[in-house]
Formats: sequence, C-alpha cells, structure tokens
Amino acid sequence: MFGNCLDVAYLDHAGATLYSESQMEAVFKDFNSTIYGNPHSQSDCSVTTSNIVDDARRQVLNFFNASPREYKCIFTSGATAALKLVGETFPWSSQSTFMYTMENHNSVLGIREYALNGGAAAFSVDVAEVVDHDQPNSGRSAFKIIPHQEQRRSEHRFLKKEATGDTYNLFAFPSECNFSGLRFNLDLVNFMKEDSYEMFESSPHHRGNWMVLIDAAKGSTTAPPDLSKYKADYVVVSFYKLFGYPTGLGALIVRNEAAKLMKKTYFSGGTVAASIADIDFFKRREGAEEYFEDGTISFLSIVSLHHGFKILNALTMPAISRHASSLATYVRNKLLDLRHANGHHVCTLYGLRDSEVLCTKMGPTVSFNLRRPEGSWFGYREVEKLASLSGVQLRTGCFCNPGACAKYLGLSHSDLLSNVEAGHVCWDDCDIMKGKPTGAVRVSFGYMSTFGDARKFLRFIENGFVVLPPVARAIHPVTEDADKAIARYFLKSVTIYPIKSCAGFSVESWPLTRTGLLHDREWLLKSLNGEILTQKKVPDMCYITTLIDLNLEILCVESPRCKEKLQIKLKSDPTISEKEEMKIYSQRYEVQASSDEVDNWFSKAVGQHCTLIRNTGSISHSCPIRDKSPGICRDIATSLNFVNEAQFLLISEESVVDLNNRLRSKLQNGSHEPPTEVTSMRFRPNLVMSGGKPYIEDEWRNLKIGDNYFFIGRLQSLPDDQHDL
Repeated sequence: MFGNCLDVAYLDHAGATLYSESQMEAVFKDFNSTIYGNPHSQSDCSVTTSNIVDDARRQVLNFFNASPREYKCIFTSGATAALKLVGETFPWSSQSTFMYTMENHNSVLGIREYALNGGAAAFSVDVAEVVDHDQPNSGRSAFKIIPHQEQRRSEHRFLKKEATGDTYNLFAFPSECNFSGLRFNLDLVNFMKEDSYEMFESSPHHRGNWMVLIDAAKGSTTAPPDLSKYKADYVVVSFYKLFGYPTGLGALIVRNEAAKLMKKTYFSGGTVAASIADIDFFKRREGAEEYFEDGTISFLSIVSLHHGFKILNALTMPAISRHASSLATYVRNKLLDLRHANGHHVCTLYGLRDSEVLCTKMGPTVSFNLRRPEGSWFGYREVEKLASLSGVQLRTGCFCNPGACAKYLGLSHSDLLSNVEAGHVCWDDCDIMKGKPTGAVRVSFGYMSTFGDARKFLRFIENGFVVLPPVARAIHPVTEDADKAIARYFLKSVTIYPIKSCAGFSVESWPLTRTGLLHDREWLLKSLNGEILTQKKVPDMCYITTLIDLNLEILCVESPRCKEKLQIKLKSDPTISEKEEMKIYSQRYEVQASSDEVDNWFSKAVGQHCTLIRNTGSISHSCPIRDKSPGICRDIATSLNFVNEAQFLLISEESVVDLNNRLRSKLQNGSHEPPTEVTSMRFRPNLVMSGGKPYIEDEWRNLKIGDNYFFIGRLQSLPDDQHDL
C-alpha cells in the first residue's frame, strides 16, 4: 500500500502522515467516474456534491463521537485556519481571559493577538494532575493550574471597564503535545467548565463563562477526543495528518451554543441569504456551516475524505493507537538504554521518560537530543542531515511549539531573547547556542509504520552516535601522542565558490583576504520576493559553473540552459546600481545589484526571475555560536561573505572514506538498499585534507597551512548533493 517509501524509514507522521496507494486509486477512480459541480449551484452534479459534503460533515462528527444535534462541522483550509476563525470571532472583552498551556502550537498562540487586541488578559499555564482528597473515588481527575505572567496590551492595562453583558473566557490545550508526545487528560474539559470557578475564586479571572478549545490536529491521528464525554466548545482537526490526503483542508467542530457567540464581520459568496449592493444591508444565513465557510469550499478535497476515513474505519482507531504507540514505546526504551563506553547516557528524552509509563499517557512521538561522551551536545541539524544520508526521514527544531521547546530544553526568557538578538530564527542552522540546544530531534509513527522503520532508525543512532569501547590494539612502542606527532597531513585541494550554491572551481594556490579565500561566496542569487536561492530550492543551480581569471579580472559563468557564456567584471561598477544595506543570514551587508543583462542570464539559467547580488562589505559581525566551543567563533575583526557560518570549510578524505564504509555496512545488517557513495565535494569544502585517522580533525582547535593559522569548529549542516539533485 505504500510503495513510495520502500527504501526510506519515514518517521515524521506528526508533520504529515502518508497516503496509501489504494486510497489515491479510489480517489482518482471517484473523480474519473463522477462529475462534481460547485455546491453553490443548483444543477444535478452540484446537488450530488452538496449531498456528499453533508455526508462528509457527518463522518467528521462521527469520528469525534459528536452528536449532530450538539455540534457543527465547519470546513476550513486547515487546522490553523480553524484556530484563526475562533480567535477572530470569539466575544473578547476587557473582562475576558485567554488561558493556554505552555505546550500549545504557534497557531494556538496566535489567538493571543485577537485576545489582547480585544482588551482581554492572556497567560500561559502549566497543568498538573493532583489527587482530589474530597472525592478520591469519584473517578474524575483533579488538576492544579500553575499560571505564568499575565499579558495585557498597554492601552488596556489600566482600563476599568464594567462588564455590560456576559463575560466569556477561553482555555486552549492540545490533546497531544506535538513536541513531546505527551497526551493531556481530557478531564481538563469538564474541570474547566465545572470546577474552574473555585480554582479562580480569589483571582480576577473567576468571572464569566469558560469555553474550552482542543487542538486535536496531532492527537486525533491516533486518539481523537470523544466529544460525547468531553464536551469541548471548539475542536480543530487537519485531515492530511489523519490519512495523508487531502492537504489544505481542516475543520472546526463547534458546539451549537458556542457557534451562536461567534461574531463575524466579513461576509462573502455563499454566506448570506441576501444582500443589497448600494445600501448597508445583508442577511446572514442561519446555518453555522453556511455562515462561516467563506466562498466556495474545497469540495473535491471534501469528496476525497470518504476514502481516507474508509481506511481508518477498517483498521479502527484503537488498533491504530496501540500499533503506533507500541513502536514509539519500543524506540523510547531503546534510546533510554543507550550508553557510551564511559557509561554516560547517549539520549536525553523530553516528556515522560519513565519506561513504565502507559501508552495512553504518551502519543506515538519521541523527542530527544543526543550527547557526546563528555556531555556536549550533537546539533540536531547534524543529526537530521546524517539521518537523510541513512534513509531516515525525521524532523528537527522546535516544531512550531515554542512553549514546549523552552520548557523541556530549559531555555529562559533571557536565553530565548539573546538567541533571537544573535540572529537565530526558525528553520535556521543555529542548533547549539551558548552550549544549549535550541531545538530537538523528533521521530513519530503512524498506522503504516513498521518495526523495520523503528529498527532502521535505532541502527542509525547506534552506528553514528554511540561511542563504544576501543578495539584492543597490539602492543607497540609508539604511543598515541607519538602517532599524532609523526602523522603526515596534506592539503589535497582548494576550491572557490564565487556564487553561493553554484559550482566551484579548484586551484593550486589562491589569495587570502579578510573574508577568507578571495571572492569565495561573494555573490548570491535572490528571487524577486527576496528569498535567497539555494540548491535545495533550485536544484539546477548545481549546473551553473564558475571560473575566475585574476589576470583578466573577470568571473566567467556557464550554464547548459544558456548558449552564451557570461563574463562579469570583478571591479565594481558604480554606474550599474547604487549600493544598499541588506540583512542576510543574520548579518548586515552592503550589497550591489547587477545589470539587467546579468539578471536576465541568471533568470534563464535557474528557470525563474532572480537577481545577482554582490557583497561589497559586511557591516555587522554577530557570532551566534560564540560560546559553543573553544576557537569556533570568527575573529571579530574579520569580514564575512555570504557564508553560513565560517570563512572556510575543511574536510578530511579519511573521514569521508569512513562514512562510506558505515553506509556500506547497512548491507551487512540486512538492508537491501544500494550503498550511498558520498564524495568529499558533496560537502562543498574549500579545503580537502588527507592523512591521519578518520575524524582526527574533530580534535583540532587550530591549523597551520604555510604561514597562515586557522581556527577549527564543527560543521553545522550538510548541503544537499549537487550531483544527485
């Protein structure tokens, strides 16, 4: 059913699960055999569509065991759009409170903007289950709510406005944390709706009615909330997380009483019963679905839901939950057991780390970071890139969950703000800052995951990150230190990359400057919307070759897409364009654009409109990895070209040979995949060294080549293979 992942262990089901072959075949067969018209029309094919949409709403409600008499299903463009709809239509007032757990996704945190702009107070909380001494045998859970700092917009802070009607508050939590996999006790719903008054009796937040929002986008993939037991007011779901297809479709399941409170301003086609163009008049439709679904819904995507639910219903959700959670528990326990030769743990897990914890407490997600034997961290980006080389697809970072990320990693407000000031942003390569991880590694399982996927991942961790006792060596009079002293190291090649992400050229010798190798990564390509073009985004960049003639002072560029070679003068021409200041990769640069002729050539070479930008001088010299390890920071007096982090990239041939041997060893472990041959140039190095033992460069702190000294630091990320793109 999943032939598209035979050679890959796909372990990012928390991000998106996979669609099956049978599911897609059924969808295409459906589309090819039936005409589906716009449901706003009244033709026969449109009526057919409307009937199927109504049936899809019933399927969604049934999935959450929600009575159609109590709940409505409003289709949206995704879970995020559903959350936004709640935020912009909730009846906020100066008496309202928005309370949310620290483990919420950014899309839930965004509701805070609507709350604060509406005059409400907002604060995050930690939730702990406690024993109810008054009713120990009631079967219900009791909770302790631990609030964080209250937030309120300055213009509303001293506003003493009397409530003119009912006050409504909103409490939001995820059914499962997408960072750690921790499942929240859904008794929280009933606790907030029935017992919250006593909890907040002595605080200003006791007034009003508490409404509850569950973000079930992740949790519903294995354990959808039962709304007949836990009558939340709002529940959001994303369908590609359930069965892979369709994307761009979600839903808001809303209680009828809550829907009546939602205040909507905008109206559109399909949401009004009548409107008059030249006077201020419109009449809204009565149904919540009709009124809140602006424009034509994604009806073909909705039609395809039936085929996804058919698979889930056949497997049953309890069976899916047991299967996926058991794989996660197996991996979690194996990771906890891993030790280096010195006895230190390899993995630090986040969430509930007790190996005896019940599967019902944890979803099929494992989040962790890896340590070296002496306690320093492996960067998560390093892990991610090496995992890709080993055929393991996982996710790294904070997973759009800043609260859980900070909570589990122990990052203070000061840490977070200083990281931002140093240039760290989401999706960058700054994985370790001031000695602390800025994110984590996450693996997550779905109904199609196998034990083989779990074992492949564990072999990757064991082979790549666990330091075992050294193999016994024959007694020899030469000591280890003496081996190092007499080892011969050679500089095998020097490569210059004038244009970032384009092919480089090798030289016998080359001038050094304050920016590193002369003209190395001095140019880059930028799209019309300001995005920096890289091989990952534009694979054809690897076919653009470059060569610099220092005597003629020209940069020669060729591309198989362009008949004519391009020659660019190295001497800057002030008549082409004025210099301007630009921030790139957390650095401020003084840059100059190129001529229209040059831009047109590169636009043809990469297949999209772009412009060639040249660095004429870096203005700021921030170093976000300053405290990572000794010697890793650039000298503050240096200037930078368009490099990711260091002026030079060095790699050892022996290390690459060892990496290839490790990849080939997968065949001996029963893998049927062909070994992946990695070349030194895959890493786009400036300097390739030869001699010594594999990874001996990890022990170096400085290097002397000729009369020049270099400081050594570890690579933050691996580039994609330009020859395989």
